[in-house]
Formats: sequence, structure tokens, C-alpha cells
Amino acid sequence: MRQDLTGITASDPMVTEARFLSILDTAVDGICVIDETGRILTLNRACERLFGYTVAEAVGENVRLIMPTALAARHDDFINQYLEGGDPKVIGYGREVVARHKNGREFPMELSVGEVKTEEGRQFVGIMRDLRPRKIQEERLNRMQSQLVHFARVNAMDEMGAAIAHELNQPLTAVMLYLQAISRKARTQEGVLDEKLVEILGKAVREAQRAGQIIQRMRQFVENREAERRSASVGELIDEALELVLLGQYTLSVSVVRDDEDGIPPVDVDPVQIQQILVNLIRNALEVVKNADERWIRISSRQDGDDVVVEVADSGPGIPPANLRNLFRAFSSTKKKGLGLGLAISKSIAQSHGGDLSVDAGGDGRGAIFTLKLPLDRGAPLPAEI
Repeated sequence: MRQDLTGITASDPMVTEARFLSILDTAVDGICVIDETGRILTLNRACERLFGYTVAEAVGENVRLIMPTALAARHDDFINQYLEGGDPKVIGYGREVVARHKNGREFPMELSVGEVKTEEGRQFVGIMRDLRPRKIQEERLNRMQSQLVHFARVNAMDEMGAAIAHELNQPLTAVMLYLQAISRKARTQEGVLDEKLVEILGKAVREAQRAGQIIQRMRQFVENREAERRSASVGELIDEALELVLLGQYTLSVSVVRDDEDGIPPVDVDPVQIQQILVNLIRNALEVVKNADERWIRISSRQDGDDVVVEVADSGPGIPPANLRNLFRAFSSTKKKGLGLGLAISKSIAQSHGGDLSVDAGGDGRGAIFTLKLPLDRGAPLPAEI
């Protein structure tokens, strides 16, 4: 609610003090009236809520009371300059300023000033609106826009990754075939059999095969595809997820510990989707321990009734209570470059498989433990007893 108060004067017969004050108190925006010395004459209830001062506390004080220190020191000079014929644009124009609450906290505010001429001299009416809700909304919209742009880039990289994997797979296959041909030639050529050469060629063939397998797994990981549930070994899924995460981590100073129970039955899952969960959990664990005194992550798996449980523990500081409530909500990442989608999607995937993803937040010198629960493949044969 905004009103033009510049036409109200003390000589208007229809305007009494009581009526004027009742008008002020019904206004949604804060309204404060000061005299030409900067002394507060009155303020409305919205102003009391805005600044934390009651009318009794504020009336008679200089308006510097609700200004930040730097601006308050110059405000009397601003009034004097205007009274001496300064810039008339300060009257009737809205602008953004910084105000100060009774508790000392500063906040953004929109201010427009009107001038009232009375028998006691000039008075100034300030109409004020708290900009914090708007600023929060703008920040949220900007953050969401930035996240969507980032998500579009990630999606484009996924598409490029699938294309690159497809292109690299062909020359790697050719290299492997050539190496196999040379190996066969070295074995069959009379009198020229070189066991060392055969050994080296065998190693080259195995590395080419391994490179092809890595690229194939990367391609499966990033390509857009329908979910395909099948029987899978949790141990193999963890192995492949670790290989994807640790790819290129030649200087990794984190100890990765495995603790797998023997004889775990297979699970009924989409392997790529479960790898997505494991990759996300392992990457997060590596991220939080990189500045810890002890740097390790432990991945364990065991059977628990009709489920298989995988735990990813780390030596980090644990999850702060303030972050725990929104941990599995989309777009709630605490990472500067994160989308805030990883854990939300991971939990959704686990639940779509009939399982779940939960966390023990840790803290007090203990790291977090993420627990992934997946259902057993009831149609798979039981593992042979050892």
C-alpha cells in the first residue's frame, strides 16, 4: 500500500492527528515521519515490525537510529544540503538502501521520501519496504537458472561421452586385433619364437582389452536407456564403480578399503543404475576426506535377510545437522559446483528397486556412513557352500 502524502498539510480540516495515525497503522509498508533536523516524529506499526523499535523507543530519536553506521554519519549533511537547495530528485523517487534493525543486523530496503510543509517546518515522510523476501526469491531463481544451465552442460557432456566412447572403441578394437595377429605370427614363425616378445604382446593385448571394457562401461553409464533389471553380483558392481571413479586418479592419497562378506547372493537390479548410486557415493566420500588428517574410505557389503546391504564409510568430519534435513532433496547441494541432484536421484533409484538409501551422519570425530539396501534376486540359485 502506497500513498502520496506530499499534499497533506496541517491546515487541511479533514485531517486530524488521530485519523492520520490510523492511516499510517493500516499501511502494509513501513512509514516514518521526521522533521528537518532528522528527529523521528512518528512511525507506524509496520515500521515497528521492520526495525524492532516501538513508537515510544523511536520517537524523539534521530533517524540515524535505523541506519547503518556509514550512512548515519552523513545523513544530517544530506538533509542540510537538500534544505539549502540540493538535488530535488531525492523526493518522490524510490531507491534501494541499507537499513539497520534494533539487533544490529543490516538488511536491504526500498525507500521513497515525500515532503510535507507544516506550520512547524518541513517534514519528510519515508515509505519503506523490506526487500529481503524479494532478494531471497531472486537469489533462488538465479541459483536454479544456473543449475539448469549447468545441467544442460552436463547433459551435453554425457552425449559427447557416449559418442567419444563409440569412436574410441573402434581403433582400440583394431589395435587389439593387430596385436593378436603379431602374437600369433611370433608363435608360429619357425626359429624366431621369442618368449619375451610373446609375453610383452600378451600384456599389450590385455591392456587393450581392458581399455575397451572401460570405454564400454563408460558408454553404458552415460547413455540414455531404459532400465533393464537382471541378476547381478554386488561385488562386481562395486569393482566396476571403483574403476570408473578412480580412472585417472594417479596421485590419489586416499586408502580404499574393501570389506565384503563371502557368499553374498546376487541382487535383482539394473546394474548401470546401481553403479550410478555407487559412483556418486564413492565420489562424495573421496571429496570429503581429501582435507582430513586420515584419508580413507571403506566399502563393505553383506547379506541382511532378504536384502544385500552396501555401506560406504569415510574418515571425514561427518554431515552437519543443518545439512542433514535436505540431504536427499533435489537442488540442495552444499558444493559450489554441485547440482544437488546426486543423492536425491540415488535415493529414488534405490527405492524404485524396492530398496533404500540412508545415512548415519557421524560427527564428533566420526565420518558419515551411507547405507544402500537392495533386494536379493529370488530367482537366482543360492551360492554353493564352501
